[in-house]
Amino acid sequence: MTDTATAAPATYDDLRALIGKVLGPTDWHDVTQERIDAFADATGDHQWIHVDPARAAATALGGTIAHGLYSLSLTPALSAELLRFDGFAHSLNYGYGKVRFPAPVPVGSRMRLRATVTSADKLPGGIQVTMSQVIEREGADKPVMVAESMVRVVEHD
Repeated sequence: MTDTATAAPATYDDLRALIGKVLGPTDWHDVTQERIDAFADATGDHQWIHVDPARAAATALGGTIAHGLYSLSLTPALSAELLRFDGFAHSLNYGYGKVRFPAPVPVGSRMRLRATVTSADKLPGGIQVTMSQVIEREGADKPVMVAESMVRVVEHD
């Protein structure tokens, strides 16, 4: 089941009801050289395949590509288009399990996210929500990022 509306669970039962549902896709995100350069500046990762269009043009990729971690770093903002935790006292990014970058993201591409809640487990002090996140590139057969993300939420007293 795919849903383009933002899910807004407020209880453990609401979270459990989302398990197995595909959320999304998000709106498209434009991948520009300016954004890649800004990411390189923020992280200090100026590897030439990302920031040197002339040199990258001579490769089999035909031009610069986004950092894999650029794609991953977009998941919190893109996820907020699909799933909001405003009904809880607070939420925190708990981390990621397996993360893979199966295909490159050429500059000039557009990408978007789909997410599936895979579990919601009560733990001391809160609930851990695990999601499968897939970023796809417009016109591509393979996803550009696949990750397992975990968020911890706390219900209101």
